[in-house]
Amino acid sequence: MSWRGSGARSPLRTFWSRFREDRIALVALFVVMIILLLAIFAPWIAPQDPYDLSGLSLRDARRPPGFVGSGGYVHWLGTDAQGRDLWSAILYGLGASLQIGVIAGAIGLVIGTMIGIVAAYAGGRVETLLMRLVDLQLSFPAVLLALVLMALLGQGKAQLITALVAAQYAYFARTAFGAASAERAKDYIEAAMATPLSNARIVFRHLLPNAMPALIVVATVQIANAIALEATLSFLGLGLPVTEPSLGMLISNGVKYMMSGRYWISVYPGIALIILIVSINLVGDHIRDILNPRLAR
Repeated sequence: MSWRGSGARSPLRTFWSRFREDRIALVALFVVMIILLLAIFAPWIAPQDPYDLSGLSLRDARRPPGFVGSGGYVHWLGTDAQGRDLWSAILYGLGASLQIGVIAGAIGLVIGTMIGIVAAYAGGRVETLLMRLVDLQLSFPAVLLALVLMALLGQGKAQLITALVAAQYAYFARTAFGAASAERAKDYIEAAMATPLSNARIVFRHLLPNAMPALIVVATVQIANAIALEATLSFLGLGLPVTEPSLGMLISNGVKYMMSGRYWISVYPGIALIILIVSINLVGDHIRDILNPRLAR
């Protein structure tokens, strides 16, 4: 019997129909998709490669929005202290922020989920040991832990992702543990454990699928948090090196020029960062409301 004939709807179509009910979340999703496309096609959209030193000129440094530079094109958002076109730098910076946020969120999701589900399924001393370690990590502010790790590891994309994963995996572990523990206590899990089914099959067929809705919501929020944390570290000079794009670094470079009226160097990258983080959070909030209507405001 076909789905069309029976009138049944797939879970994906049901989810999308409910997602479209919130216009704010729909607009936020549209904004995230636009930002994603801009970041992917930045090398073809940006009028300048802002990190190609041979294409920069100090004569174009700190120019206001609308200035026609030595390259012959208009700097619609102005230039920074190194003469980089801000529009181009923001496009590249958005790509770097999304890449780091998604990679750090994905790795943290895998590691945290494994720890949480193993602790819930094994119970006993394994649960006590793993969850006490998670609770210990959660007792420290994420930004403080990331600062310490970056000071020890040094600058670089790999080091930054490592620090973000270490600062965020515990959120996934605690969420996975809570969802898996509730499922682990049900009778059908006890019945499955009494059968010849392997532990891996019980975990991946029963515990993990029931924990995924909550983990998807946490993943969305943590991607936004990772982007904000990366910007904070780069702003403090501990994130990506100056030769790589970063919205936090762009904001940091323009702070000392704010009092002289050159607001655009920090303000425009800051606006782009705020729009990206707020849009992702709005999408995550609505996904949470759909997957768990009891938490809806």
